[in-house]
Amino acid sequence: MGAGTTLLVARDGDSTRIVLNALLKNLPDVHVILEDPPSRLRMLSRRARRLGIWEALGQAVFVMAVAPVLRRRARRRIAAIVREHSLDLSPPKVVPHHVRSINSEAARGLMREIDPSVVVVNGTRIIGRKTLACVDAVFMNMHAGITPLYRGVHGGYWALADGNNDLVGTTVHVVDEGIDTGRVIGQATFDVTDEDTFATYPYLHLAAGLPLLREAVARALSGEPLPEVERRELPSQLRYHPTVWSYLATRSAVGVR
Repeated sequence: MGAGTTLLVARDGDSTRIVLNALLKNLPDVHVILEDPPSRLRMLSRRARRLGIWEALGQAVFVMAVAPVLRRRARRRIAAIVREHSLDLSPPKVVPHHVRSINSEAARGLMREIDPSVVVVNGTRIIGRKTLACVDAVFMNMHAGITPLYRGVHGGYWALADGNNDLVGTTVHVVDEGIDTGRVIGQATFDVTDEDTFATYPYLHLAAGLPLLREAVARALSGEPLPEVERRELPSQLRYHPTVWSYLATRSAVGVR
């Protein structure tokens, strides 16, 4: 393995299948490590310590009760986005390795064995220093948001909620120990329609970001220097899921669904 090898570290789901199939279109040697998601109870506990119990509970109710309803109602629009942008949701023809956590010694052992030149990150927990240093590779991530103002999750939704329609977009960046704080390789913005909701924005993020990601991976594999996009003069803010009441208030006030 080694030179020319790409590794995708991710959690299973639509976005991972779309990213992996996009990489497989023109890369001959792609490997996959999938990590297990942390327990919801553990995530709730951590979020409560950081943000307070009511904020954490409001986010949990949104994720478990509201988001699934939005997704069911958006099935036709999601299918249209998938067709329009040729996003491939078919099961990839790569057998993944499974680990409890990407920061486990088991994961690092697999990464050393694969010895990739490029590691693409998609939806894992924050990657720690030991894992980032365990192989001589470029780690890069496609983030759903324009950094640094929309770090964290659901950047497109938060940009719309803030009235910053020009900042609805995707960032490809080098991964460091922070949360979406690494050097920006590329950014692309996109428009949304009246049919789009919280459930469809992630697919539009993928459609906007995949060309940037594929170009960045190809450059890294060929040994070319990665481009560096000058960061916009924006404040840095970490975003979480909306609470059920903040989502409903924003929907009522400004119509962002």
